[in-house]
Amino acid sequence: MKSTHSFLALSAVLALANTCHAADKPFQLNSGDRVVFYGDSITDQRLYTTFTETFVVTRFPEMQVDFVHSGWGGDRVSGGGGGGIDQRLSRDVFAYHPTVLTIMLGMNDASYRPFDAVVYAQYTNGYQHIADSLRRNSPSTRITLIEPSPFDDVTQPPKFEGGYNQVLVRYGAYVKDLAARQGLGLADLNTAVVTALEKARATDAEKAKKIIPDRVHPGPAGHLLMAAELLKAWNAPSTVTAVEINAADKSVNRQTSTLVTDLKVDGSVVWTQLDRALPMPVDLNDEVTALAVGASDFIESLDQQPLKVTGLKPGKYKLQIDGEAVGDFTHEKLAAGINLALLKTPMTQQAREVHKLTLQHNTVHFEAWRDIQVRLERHTGTKFALATSAVLDAYKEEENSLIRKQRAAAKPLPRRYELVPSN
Repeated sequence: MKSTHSFLALSAVLALANTCHAADKPFQLNSGDRVVFYGDSITDQRLYTTFTETFVVTRFPEMQVDFVHSGWGGDRVSGGGGGGIDQRLSRDVFAYHPTVLTIMLGMNDASYRPFDAVVYAQYTNGYQHIADSLRRNSPSTRITLIEPSPFDDVTQPPKFEGGYNQVLVRYGAYVKDLAARQGLGLADLNTAVVTALEKARATDAEKAKKIIPDRVHPGPAGHLLMAAELLKAWNAPSTVTAVEINAADKSVNRQTSTLVTDLKVDGSVVWTQLDRALPMPVDLNDEVTALAVGASDFIESLDQQPLKVTGLKPGKYKLQIDGEAVGDFTHEKLAAGINLALLKTPMTQQAREVHKLTLQHNTVHFEAWRDIQVRLERHTGTKFALATSAVLDAYKEEENSLIRKQRAAAKPLPRRYELVPSN
């Protein structure tokens, strides 16, 4: 068994290799970034945002990035239940000093009716006010504007001619134009999701309705597709790890974002891997998620973990990782390659634990923000302010503890692989 020092040395080598690989098309987040997600109830669901966070933490476990969720149900460009737009920006954006900010507004602004020029002007003027405020108060923040996510006019009939989503697309065109004029980032969370809805409906019309159950707020499956579009806009890499082994000549022909050691071939094929990343935890046992993922390019574009083993004697082989059975595969299938990200492996189980901690720390933040800070901000008095501050500090300490556990849980571990003849 390798010593801890040996694995630390391997980690350093892998870190350099990963940096060189990423330089081809760098991911847009960096260590030290703080990302604030701003928007209405769709952001307030804390689903596309937490999927995005978990992807970053598992794909770049050495990268230190903070995530803050500042969505509020019912919000428009003018603000909403959490206060007017200037209060919202001051308390829920600028106070966190973000280096990266995403904004998605429009679902409520268009008022759920056919296009209205007066309502549209309120949106464009209000959005411009937000952009001007950001330029004044947070000029160095890297901003990604998000075109409004879809209203489902695909799996259910439109409520009026042309449908509400076409109104949102028109609002999205303004967001796209604003991003181009001001040199801001842009993510389209509408087009690809609509395309996936169309494909899903053709496969299973009833299950497809559950991707966006109330036509406005996506379920987890819909949010996963939305997260994918944001991540792709940020140049997220498709590959988790990639390994190719030639059993016939006992060689490793490819090792991307991982290091293969201790390869032995003697009937069975045995080796150790120290990866640089974990796969994205996707619950393909959930029928709606499986339908949505199958109707999209999520796996191809964001969750590739290929393992290819050539030169095996004809027959079937059992793959085990850390002694856990992963599956049985023919030598032809192994030569063609399997995607480990789609299988139940110790790595996918580890990534699920990371996601649980992502959800937990965001719940703590939400409670501190909405139940303590916002609810009590109207009260005055030094003693009251000190007591409130002490409570918020306690919440922050708890959240930081969960984040530390999340980062520790995301650290890849050396894994022992075995391919054993099974017939």
